[in-house]
Amino acid sequence: MNILIIGGGNMGATYAHSFLRSHITNREAMMILEKSPEKATELSRKDIGQVFGRPEDCIGKADLIILAVKPQDAPVLFQAIRPIVDEQQVFLSIMAGVKIETIASALGVRKIIRAMPNLPAQIGMGMTAFTASDEVTRIELVTVQNLLNTTGKTVYVNQESAIDAATAISGSGPAYVWFFMNALMEGARSMGFSESEAELLVSQTFAGAIELYRAAGLSCQEWIERVCSRGGTTEAALANYTANAVHEDIVAGAMAALHRAEALGKQD
Repeated sequence: MNILIIGGGNMGATYAHSFLRSHITNREAMMILEKSPEKATELSRKDIGQVFGRPEDCIGKADLIILAVKPQDAPVLFQAIRPIVDEQQVFLSIMAGVKIETIASALGVRKIIRAMPNLPAQIGMGMTAFTASDEVTRIELVTVQNLLNTTGKTVYVNQESAIDAATAISGSGPAYVWFFMNALMEGARSMGFSESEAELLVSQTFAGAIELYRAAGLSCQEWIERVCSRGGTTEAALANYTANAVHEDIVAGAMAALHRAEALGKQD
């Protein structure tokens, strides 16, 4: 399969690296279209496939075209490539908020998969939700899922609206984790720990808690109850969080992200 990634930014380069590392494709079949001459030169040095600067030099060679540009750049891109795309090509879009029907109408194609990855895909620990138009065959869908799996875990959703929900949870989620980690590091520093000590205490605690959660079939609440003893330190912290409605604020924050994702979709 010849793969073309349009957009050589973080996610575009991540996909190229992951596909090659997994041996799903090779450098001859891997193409990147990048409009910035400087970035194109940088990508060429990385040796992650053939790099092109003009759509007409690569669009026709691709079986799968990955749209990895910023949503605001989509209209100009669509106008440039519509005359040279083929209806048998499969399109995978990771553009936030840009709906399948918008892509279909703008390009005159029907085989479209829409996905929402997140930043940990850069280290093979990503979480990607994806869905597809009815015209995508099962073989094509499985092929794309195998490609996405090279960057971490995937989940297929039947309703496109769930992509906005995934954007709010897993897409934006790493920032929520880092926000909480940063607050704990600040607390550690205020208690007298050095910068490096605070980072180690917090990062290892998060890593260990996640691995422990994965290793056993217990819910988060069950783990909380195991750690939290009556009159102890954990209970004191959780009581403070409850009094300040931290749980409710986290849920409200995720809902705010969902509403913003939905609004972006209406603007496309």
